[in-house]
Amino acid sequence: MLNGEISVADRKKRKWAAAISNATIPPVIAVLTFALINYSQSGGLSFVALTFLTTLFAAIVPLSILIIWARRTNAHDMDVPARTDRNHPLLLATVSYFIGTAVLLIVRAPLLSTAVMFGYFAGTLFIFLVNLRWKISIHTMGIAGPTTVLVFVFGYWGALLGLLLPPVIWSRVHLKKHTLAQALAGAVVGFLLTASALWLVLAYGLSYASP
Repeated sequence: MLNGEISVADRKKRKWAAAISNATIPPVIAVLTFALINYSQSGGLSFVALTFLTTLFAAIVPLSILIIWARRTNAHDMDVPARTDRNHPLLLATVSYFIGTAVLLIVRAPLLSTAVMFGYFAGTLFIFLVNLRWKISIHTMGIAGPTTVLVFVFGYWGALLGLLLPPVIWSRVHLKKHTLAQALAGAVVGFLLTASALWLVLAYGLSYASP
């Protein structure tokens, strides 16, 4: 009886962990992050057009790659558990972010939106390189980085996104997708890379407003 109760409790925890993990995949968080940033930088049709572009290159394309690759590797969900299987989707996502950055530069998008897209490119490229030797959590990096940006733009209100970090860390570890060290490393790297990019923007005194 006790074993049955433990089993039921564990299944419930696993369902919660899976729900948290699926709801906080980086492309989903990217859509929210860019929408808020774009709204703070522009309005009207400019906001709609800009958000379409950022959603396309930071969410739709990477998510499509993830879904296709998960099916190809016979994954039961959108996670690609094997470290070596993650190399191709990471590299293709990196290309998508790079093209997105180039497109935003061409259309003269607000600097902050372009800088964040470039940050996604640099962060994903970094993960790809690390993944050649060690698996790091993209989920936690995908929360910590955007949280840093939103705090930069909106102050303390931006920290609300950071409240997702503890449950995301728990979910990734509970589902055995990552060790605690890998989950924490993703969060630290996400913060450091994003903070460095924002520091460069401030250091050179660049304006966030559209030209």
